[in-house]
Amino acid sequence: MKNFKSHFKFNKQERSGIFFLLVIIFGLQLIYMLFKNEMVYTSEASFGLDTEVQKLLDSIREQSKVEESPKIYPFNPNFITDYKGYTLGLSNEEIDRLHVFRSENRWVNSTKEFQQVTLISDSLLKILAPYFNFPEWKNRTKIIEKERKQKSVLTVVRYKDLNQANSEELKLIYGIGDKLSARIVKFRNRLGGFMVNEQLYDVYGLQEEVVLRILEEFRVKEQPIIKRININTATREEMEQLIYINQNLAIQIVNYRDSVGIIQSFNELLKIEDFPADKIDRIELYLSL
Repeated sequence: MKNFKSHFKFNKQERSGIFFLLVIIFGLQLIYMLFKNEMVYTSEASFGLDTEVQKLLDSIREQSKVEESPKIYPFNPNFITDYKGYTLGLSNEEIDRLHVFRSENRWVNSTKEFQQVTLISDSLLKILAPYFNFPEWKNRTKIIEKERKQKSVLTVVRYKDLNQANSEELKLIYGIGDKLSARIVKFRNRLGGFMVNEQLYDVYGLQEEVVLRILEEFRVKEQPIIKRININTATREEMEQLIYINQNLAIQIVNYRDSVGIIQSFNELLKIEDFPADKIDRIELYLSL
């Protein structure tokens, strides 16, 4: 027993050494605990930061998709090019059906008619229809025809020739005075005669309701004989002779022609910036390829 007790007797120096050893162990344990807690906090903070960054990146991606998606502006569906049709989601067959229809000098005048011609799906039509912008003069003409049909079938309407009307006859129409009657005659003379009734809408200052009154009495009964200008050989000066083509537009047409070599169809003109697409059907009346 005496020998056993002797193992637990320490002198002063040994006790001091044991004390410092315990202090060192306790200190190391404390440092370990603090380091471990710091790692946990840093991990949690890093996880939270990564979540916020990911949300921000997702938001940027969604915004980028919205900005990169093609914007649709109001357009006349009669003048859809291959590229335009592709961006709108039309198939090649649907675009070709429209081009064949237009090559016969026919026009799409309603959303329903557009679907009948192209055979696009109801879902795609629902997306595109709000952006269709049909020429106003075509809609006005449809209104006139509708009003005509509503009249008694026994009523025989005898129109006078719009190309033969003089100023005095035109002034009999309510809303037309000396200035407007002279302006109509002057515009007709510059054209060489009205080719279609709708050209009345191109007379400056002539309001819609007045045009409708004129067409109650006058229509183009005989088209004038005109010499068409070959768009592939005409000079800028020759193009400027057309009332619908000003100097700037004539220059752009010539520049475009020079860049492509030869213009194959009138629809190519729609590629020219600021080309009056709503008047291309009337411009075609005075041009040839």
